[in-house]
Amino acid sequence: MNVLLVAGARPNFMKIAPLYRESRRYPDVRCRIVHTGQHYDYVMSQAFFEDLELPAPDFFLEAGSGSHAHQTAKIMVAFEEVCEREHPDLVVVVGDVNSTLACGIVAKKLWILLAHVEAGLRSFDRRMPEEINRLVTDAVSDLFFVTEERAVENLVREGKLEEQVHQVGNVMIDNLHHQLERLNRDDQTRFPSFELKKRLGDYAFLTLHRPSNVDSREVFQGIVKAVDRISEEMDILFPVHPRTRETMSRFDVRFSDRVHLLPPLGFRESLFLWKDARVVLTDSGGLQEETTALSIPCVTIRENTERPITVEVGSNVLAGTETGKILDAYGQSLKRAESGSAVPPLWDGRAAERIWRVLVGAGG
Repeated sequence: MNVLLVAGARPNFMKIAPLYRESRRYPDVRCRIVHTGQHYDYVMSQAFFEDLELPAPDFFLEAGSGSHAHQTAKIMVAFEEVCEREHPDLVVVVGDVNSTLACGIVAKKLWILLAHVEAGLRSFDRRMPEEINRLVTDAVSDLFFVTEERAVENLVREGKLEEQVHQVGNVMIDNLHHQLERLNRDDQTRFPSFELKKRLGDYAFLTLHRPSNVDSREVFQGIVKAVDRISEEMDILFPVHPRTRETMSRFDVRFSDRVHLLPPLGFRESLFLWKDARVVLTDSGGLQEETTALSIPCVTIRENTERPITVEVGSNVLAGTETGKILDAYGQSLKRAESGSAVPPLWDGRAAERIWRVLVGAGG
């Protein structure tokens, strides 16, 4: 069984790592990694492969940056050449980035079996590029691996056959459990942020990168105002995404002194910091899930979420992007933390096992 496993941007790497590791248990499966190069910065891609114990990719498409159309088109052309040369039996795409959409379309136009991991998630906001990527990828996929019951309902409502849809758990949580075990064995003093964390008391952890949050001066400044207010109560650790750093410079945005600006971090150093945070403030989809798995309070700085299960189990509060609403959500999050939260079904670190059992059966 000749399988191509596609990764393009930072969240993809965390999702393919458990899938790649599990594939090695099947001697009749040849699983190779396609890195589209959608994230081309070293810290955001190559370092992540090393951090996640992934080998160098078998194929690197060098997509680089550009508009959505330019990037998607470049990936499609390059991936078509790979597929025509390698004749895969199966293409596996994960998540909702441009690489997911591009490689999914190419696979189906070449009549290759296509599996979408993390299928069926919906924000119901078509202004989000990721929502378009989810809808189109799910429109052409053959097998759907989902993280929560709401995603099953979405796919069935959209006309997918129940036998195509498999609720398997969450590969992000597989990776999280694996990395926690490694982190506990690591010399944590090697992390550049070790001394900073050591001298802080309670602290929050912040990530912020979505264009809807950082590309508008008004929205970004409202978020900064809320973050600065929260920093009056506790320090905030903020690894700054390259996109966000650029807009900070362009808009002359400055945070208070208790917001500690860090460079982009590898997965384990990031985990080393947020796992002990009193609260996580984020616009990331992945962190909503990971904090839920560890029952860490999370405030999502967005108007909607495609991961409603994280709100339903009580770990995540959807804040919106206005200053007052973010502060209200922050207060709610700390109160909810006192009563704890549940972990969704099948978020047990074994999603990749379930996925490969289905894939091997389909390929056979």
